[in-house]
Amino acid sequence: MTAALNPETKQRLKRRHAAERRFRFYGITAIAVALGALIILLGNIVMGGASAFITTELRLTVQMDAAVIDPERTGKRDEWRQANYAVIVLKALQRIVPEATGRTDRIRLLRLASSGAGDTLREMVLADPEIIGKTVTVTVPASDDVDMLRKGKLDARGGRLSEKQIAWLERMEEKGVIATAFNTRFFTSGDSREPELAGIWAAVVGSAMTLLVTLLLSFPLGVAAAIYLQEFAPKNRWTDLIEVNINNLAAVPSIVFGLLGLAVFLTYFEFQRSAPLVGGMVLALMTLPTIIITARTALMSVPPSIREAAVGLGASPLQVVAHHVLPLAMPGILTGSIIGMARALGETAPLLMIGMVAFIVDIPGSVTDPATVLPVQVYLWADSPERAFVEKTAAAVLVLLVFLVTMNGLAIYLRKKFERRW
Repeated sequence: MTAALNPETKQRLKRRHAAERRFRFYGITAIAVALGALIILLGNIVMGGASAFITTELRLTVQMDAAVIDPERTGKRDEWRQANYAVIVLKALQRIVPEATGRTDRIRLLRLASSGAGDTLREMVLADPEIIGKTVTVTVPASDDVDMLRKGKLDARGGRLSEKQIAWLERMEEKGVIATAFNTRFFTSGDSREPELAGIWAAVVGSAMTLLVTLLLSFPLGVAAAIYLQEFAPKNRWTDLIEVNINNLAAVPSIVFGLLGLAVFLTYFEFQRSAPLVGGMVLALMTLPTIIITARTALMSVPPSIREAAVGLGASPLQVVAHHVLPLAMPGILTGSIIGMARALGETAPLLMIGMVAFIVDIPGSVTDPATVLPVQVYLWADSPERAFVEKTAAAVLVLLVFLVTMNGLAIYLRKKFERRW
């Protein structure tokens, strides 16, 4: 039988149990506070960016006047391309608001439509010249002020729209001219000075090209370095120094790698500024230490018995690594590499240092074309004064978060699916 506890022991146990309960309470409270802060942060981003996925459009009946599109009757595409399509948009709006005849009223009326409305008509003519001279119904983007007003983010009284313009908009609402649609332009176009025309596709393509260069450079070099250091390098003062420096490089601020890229790749080698090639090289330098460390950890997790069995069967050291150790360690290596690439995707500072902060409208076609990336696009939009860019910034952050969560989820999936337990 267990001896009865004396009062002093009972008191100590009571204090210990109370301390454990307090510690558990502090831990749960810390987790709850962190989750609450995360929910508030994500909630603000979602609430601020969700409206960017819808846009306001104007459904107009326009007369593709041949006198405006091709006044010289040349029939040449260059003539159609240079035509003033804003005149056609204005005439379509004046059919709805016929009293807007003065110069000021015409300017205010035209400002209800986006400056890209004429570009929409131009693309239609270039795609189908048969519509010249015909009356067609076309959907064009509204201006950012109209879009913000309909979304409730612009004060109707103290905003940039006059009372006359608001009255015109109300008439358009009654006639069904104004409509709301999914903002496909946000996902298919590049950057623009006009918020309603700006999109993230150029930044997405730039990010993809930059990460491709990063992966092609950092993954083979990082895995090869890890294999050498872990399996073949002699254990001496030099290898210890190399290992210490690799661990230190993994903790170096990313902007330092940007300064290195600026000094070496741009100043010394004179590579093209603002190109995915240079951005990928800089991010590869930043990602290499992470891949080397995670790859070495994965190699160390392979039991020595695997190596000893392969050697006992007559395998050379290279065959031991290539045929046995590396395949077993590859799931861990892939997981660490994906996490490193996810970190590279979210980096901004090193890319700012090498000039990837340029205003990019065209979609990059190669790794040497000027480009930007998603984090830098967020930075550019956040610095813009227009109110409509606020929701664009939040929406771009949401897209970036989706990519990051997907990459981290893929890393977790690969780890769970291919993980070996010894």
